[in-house]
Amino acid sequence: MAERKAVNKYYPPDWTPAKGSINTYRKSHPLRERAKRLHEGILRIRFELPYNIWCGGCGDMVGMGVRYNADKSKVGMYYSTPIYKFRMKCHLCDNYFEIQTDPKNCDYVIVSGASRKNERWEQPDNEGHSVDRTESHKIADDPMYKLEHGMKDERKAKEEVPRLSQLEKMQEAKRDDFKLNQMLRKKFRGEKKEIKLVKDKDDALLAKASLDIDLVAEDPDDVRRASAVFFHSKVNDMKAARRAIKAQSIFGKNKPGSTLASKGLLNPQTFTPSGLKKSKPDVGVARKEEKNNLVSYDDSDSNSDS
Repeated sequence: MAERKAVNKYYPPDWTPAKGSINTYRKSHPLRERAKRLHEGILRIRFELPYNIWCGGCGDMVGMGVRYNADKSKVGMYYSTPIYKFRMKCHLCDNYFEIQTDPKNCDYVIVSGASRKNERWEQPDNEGHSVDRTESHKIADDPMYKLEHGMKDERKAKEEVPRLSQLEKMQEAKRDDFKLNQMLRKKFRGEKKEIKLVKDKDDALLAKASLDIDLVAEDPDDVRRASAVFFHSKVNDMKAARRAIKAQSIFGKNKPGSTLASKGLLNPQTFTPSGLKKSKPDVGVARKEEKNNLVSYDDSDSNSDS
């Protein structure tokens, strides 16, 4: 945007090159409104906060990287390096805070209006690695220690050769992009086939049961629990009774002490399975037996009279 404003391509009809540049002719600065206080040594720039701060007006935290339109001014020198001060307004309240450069410590210092949020940790807490300079100083000062340290490094390098060669082989195998892409596409095709088979199986099950629900994946724990449940039904009792009837003898009644009767599979009095309901006696058979008894009684009476 500023670039478009700085390069003005419109030249009025009364302008000639003898009158100087277009900015001189218009009596304006190339930076336009950013330089309206340049005579006071103040230039408007875009400033980005270097760290988290607490605003002194509203007390809220302003994060690192938030950008402001700041007034930049030169306030001093550190040897040959200028010290700049930046004044900006908080976007949450009407408070102004000032930050200036610190060339000595390569940092920024808050002058007024805010306070720095302290986020400095120790090396162990920050999972960092502290640098011990004593080892390097000892190597530089003691030639014998330097020689011993070099021999240790050579021994360690020889021990690490197999591992390094293995890592190089792994990296070499991964450099073939076409082969890796081929393996990846083959894996994806296999997964798509498995997903399609599972979907077809689920659709067949839903169509068979006339259901319209979403089936979830089968859990091995649920399969194990379901296999441990035993469902008792009358069909099992009927099958057991049928096996008992097929196993009994056809030549006579089973004795009360027989194997089937002792096991409780048959009732020796009625020849019916113990688990089934007894059937009602046949009325026709009972009447036929009663008629036979009457006939035999009449025959005995006639013989006695004769």
